[in-house]
Amino acid sequence: MKKLFFTILLAAAAATYQADACTSLIATRGASADGSTMITYAADSHTLYGELYSQPAGDHPAGSMRKIHDWDTGLYRGEIPEAPHTYATIGNMNEHALTIAESTWGGRPELEGSGLIDYGSLIYITLQRARTAREAIKVMTDLIDEYGYASEGESFSIADPEEVWIMELIGKGKTDKGAVWVARRVPDGYISGHANHARIHKFPLKDKETIYSPDVIDFARSQGYFSGKDKDFDFSKAYAITDAGALRGCDARVWSYYNRFAEGGVDDYLPWILRGEGEPMPLWFKAGKKLSADDLKWMMRDHFEDTPLDMTKDIGAGPFDVPYRWRPMSFTVDSVEYSQERAIATQQTGFSFVSSMNAGRPDAMKGILWFGVDDANTCVYVPVFNSTAKVPHQLAPGNGDMYTLSWDAMFWVNNYVANQAYNRYSQMIPDIRRVQSGLEEAMGKAVTDEQARIASMPYAQAQADLQKLTDNWTAKATADYKALGDYLFVKYLDGNIKKEKDGKFERNEAGQPVQPTFGGYNQRYYESIAKSPAGDRLKVVPVKF
Repeated sequence: MKKLFFTILLAAAAATYQADACTSLIATRGASADGSTMITYAADSHTLYGELYSQPAGDHPAGSMRKIHDWDTGLYRGEIPEAPHTYATIGNMNEHALTIAESTWGGRPELEGSGLIDYGSLIYITLQRARTAREAIKVMTDLIDEYGYASEGESFSIADPEEVWIMELIGKGKTDKGAVWVARRVPDGYISGHANHARIHKFPLKDKETIYSPDVIDFARSQGYFSGKDKDFDFSKAYAITDAGALRGCDARVWSYYNRFAEGGVDDYLPWILRGEGEPMPLWFKAGKKLSADDLKWMMRDHFEDTPLDMTKDIGAGPFDVPYRWRPMSFTVDSVEYSQERAIATQQTGFSFVSSMNAGRPDAMKGILWFGVDDANTCVYVPVFNSTAKVPHQLAPGNGDMYTLSWDAMFWVNNYVANQAYNRYSQMIPDIRRVQSGLEEAMGKAVTDEQARIASMPYAQAQADLQKLTDNWTAKATADYKALGDYLFVKYLDGNIKKEKDGKFERNEAGQPVQPTFGGYNQRYYESIAKSPAGDRLKVVPVKF
């Protein structure tokens, strides 16, 4: 096993990296600063446009049918009977503050689902039909049992204001439309996460906080994936593919979260991440501190900073310490294949969120979905609530798309800012952080103040006030980021850095621009030139006349 990862072709790892990939981090009530449950999600895709989905609550007469469209492709798959009553949803949260996130891990290719309901439809149908995490697990598994599962191996974070569960499932291939699955409740006071690799390994067979399909072990035996005793069954090893991509490209993201917030640190699991040596990381760790929603927002912006995998430190970061690597992730030099790191924050994110659920808050805001579009590292997370009935224009479906630029769509405005920073990251990111942090701090205070203000209000009035708060801050964040993008364009034009004074670009006494600063490059870049074949040609030598 220890040698396996040296023999895996990095091309296979690169295939894992290049697939649409998502990250979900978890903090339970006892691990949070205010007693909330929290989960995160980054919907990472090269074709997903960042917008906020919603469905109103509804009552449906007998015989009503629900059409199923594949979430990834939009293609029609079929239909199922509609529930008599469906709950309102906003993003990946419903009116009861139930939130569901996911990450795809593929698994054994022969087990790709052959049923009707894909993983995205499974999430959004369930949000319309369940009030709690436990109800959601039953709804999801009942839907699969009746109509079949259509996707690859999948991990789900399922959370309500009291509990957080991880459920992992995979289909049974072309001859059986169903799926096998395991769901475990994350213990209170612990943190967990998943990022495109199955993380449930061995699990207790008799435990009220663990639920699994009756055939999860027997099916693995029938397929030749497992032959030991039931107590030794490992879901991840049986159904997932644990290669270099699954570890370095997937589990490493969860390791980075544990590295920052787990009690006692997780250095012992670096060999597992880097070389597949030792034991797999546990599914959860006790939290080393009480986490806030802000902690999780900044964790979603992680590029392995200050770890052995720090993406700003190697030559790939270029002359401006850029923590991004363009696809494809693999490359070949002298017949040797290499692959870049894959961090939580990535440029091709459609949308991301930090969901905070707390029964102690007023009913209209017991769920707060801090929602952002485009790259989590440079986005602004705006507050959306479980009672939010109308999507702000700046986040609304139809306001632009991946091929249609709209200057009042938050997705396009955030891309305007981020894509300038990708070119000169170390120089521009302080300006972005100033605006980004200012907005998020102000929004955080506004939400805290609003919580106190609406505490004794009737639900409808509180809902209306919270809707106004969401609308106003989304509009302001979009306008401020458009202004930020304009500012970056002017300030860093042509490789220069314009000087500023009293909040304006500096001019001389005659009103003309003063000489700009020449930002240059970082020292690592200069050293790489000096050591390259061009170094001798560029070397300054004394000239005597």
